[in-house]
Amino acid sequence: MKGFKDFVMRGNLVELAVAFIIAGAFGTVVKTFTELLLGIIGKAGGRPDFNSYKPAGLPVGIFITALVSFLILAFIVYFFVVKPYEMAKARYAKVEEDAAPDESVVLLKEIRDALQSRA
Repeated sequence: MKGFKDFVMRGNLVELAVAFIIAGAFGTVVKTFTELLLGIIGKAGGRPDFNSYKPAGLPVGIFITALVSFLILAFIVYFFVVKPYEMAKARYAKVEEDAAPDESVVLLKEIRDALQSRA
């Protein structure tokens, strides 16, 4: 039981569980925002619904509708989540101090300097 307790109490497992819960809630927000955007598109030029499109009797329209919905969802996630996150990260991220150079780099610089002083 101790091993199971250690596994359950491990930080990564708890963080993963929280991530799944937040992702579920966030998925609902993104889905409703997508429906709102589709409603706006529908007001402007008709709702993008290709379900009845069946060339040669093949139900291609369902795939096209799913593809359009996916592209709209990807657009929303990228421009309303990813880009603002990247901008905030770049703005508020700590500037890391330059780490000490690796020993091999220092040695190579010493060799270079010695060869230059010899010439």
